[in-house]
Amino acid sequence: MAFLLSQLRTQSQNSEAAIATPRRGFHTQPGAREMALLAEDPVLRRFKSHKKDVKRIKKLGDVLTIAVVAGCFYEIYVRATI
Repeated sequence: MAFLLSQLRTQSQNSEAAIATPRRGFHTQPGAREMALLAEDPVLRRFKSHKKDVKRIKKLGDVLTIAVVAGCFYEIYVRATI
């Protein structure tokens, strides 16, 4: 019985310590190397995607997906009725 009580005490102390420590680290400013990696590179600018183009391509893909699924269902319906 004493063993169980000691186990419960250590578990409660561990959980209190876990609650007291923050899960996320403290915010620090990025160093020079990180800032250089995050800086915009003019050479890569032409490879960036534009939001309007991406939206247009997504809509086209959605329309094509719907058309293919509708065609499949139509074929299944035709085969089932014949």
